[in-house]
Amino acid sequence: MALVRQIRAEIAATGGWMPFARYMELALYAPMLGYYSGGARKFGRAGDFVTAPELTPLFAQTLAPVAETVMAESQPQILEFGAGTGRLAADLLAELARHEQPPDQYCILDLSGELRERQYQTLRAQVPKLIDRVTWLDRLPTEFEGLMLGNEVLDAMPVHLMLWSDDEILERGVVADADVGLRWADRLATGQALDVARRLPVAQPYLSEVALAGSAWVAQCGRMLTRGALLLFDYGFSRAEFYHPQRNTGTLMCHYRHHAHTDPLWLPGLNDITAHVDFTSLAEVAVASGLEMGGYTSQAAFLMECGLLDNLAATGPTDSVDYLRAAAQVQKLLSPTEMGELFKVIGFTRELDAMLPGFARGDRSHTL
Repeated sequence: MALVRQIRAEIAATGGWMPFARYMELALYAPMLGYYSGGARKFGRAGDFVTAPELTPLFAQTLAPVAETVMAESQPQILEFGAGTGRLAADLLAELARHEQPPDQYCILDLSGELRERQYQTLRAQVPKLIDRVTWLDRLPTEFEGLMLGNEVLDAMPVHLMLWSDDEILERGVVADADVGLRWADRLATGQALDVARRLPVAQPYLSEVALAGSAWVAQCGRMLTRGALLLFDYGFSRAEFYHPQRNTGTLMCHYRHHAHTDPLWLPGLNDITAHVDFTSLAEVAVASGLEMGGYTSQAAFLMECGLLDNLAATGPTDSVDYLRAAAQVQKLLSPTEMGELFKVIGFTRELDAMLPGFARGDRSHTL
């Protein structure tokens, strides 16, 4: 209710209408009140959703050879965006140390002070000898050389909701309502969101998202990466799939205690709000920023190419409890009906001679 009051006050102060992108930003990141900046548990079985690093340490172990390849040609540094509970950082550092190739510096950029504290506790408990190599950043550096890594970061960046109808393009926003608190309201689209929407191949009527923030973020990453790679895991599609005629209500989705629903105005600050990623847009802005395509494929193809099944085999005899538990977790990572096909991996490089691991077979860059 405190967040609703803040949103209503801003709506009143800005003319009575708030674009959904701003609402989503407040619902997720308003200091002390937003979903990611509040204290509610978000990750794991006791939270609202489970991410791949939370599911099994085999995810991070499989990424270790990728990190080693990139760091060998650039600098022994890793920058992780939105590190969640710190599990990916802890498991990846542990695996790289086991290979005797730990990075000199592991940087984490996370907007949530509450999550930063949880990350520190995770790292201190799991890799105490490497904690002094971890640095938390408040903003993107002006330059970076090494591996930049993001798992389920882009889906939580604010999006504009656009409605194509009757030869008009409207933008959907939020207004205050005396009876229901907050409700939807549309107005004629303007500015950059309208410019992007006009170029998209959609039929009418059609409701979907335009991810200006995600594209701008990737462009900034491209400008600051002087040598190395940017590797992103998220759920989404190429543009042709994203704006498919049958996906005419968009991809916006909310999660609350492992229940998915489609009403982002319900309990703002307590729900995760996400949108799928248009990977074609990311590729366009990354290449325009001077990066080269490293590859684009499904999570299943990428992880198998990087040796996930070999790592699973190393957990022990196939009839052991550890192996059976790990095999069930790997099944979730690879299954087309779980994370294997919906989740994609896209990689970009700058001044790397070696091919980015994970894309030698099954690369779908031609579909973007």
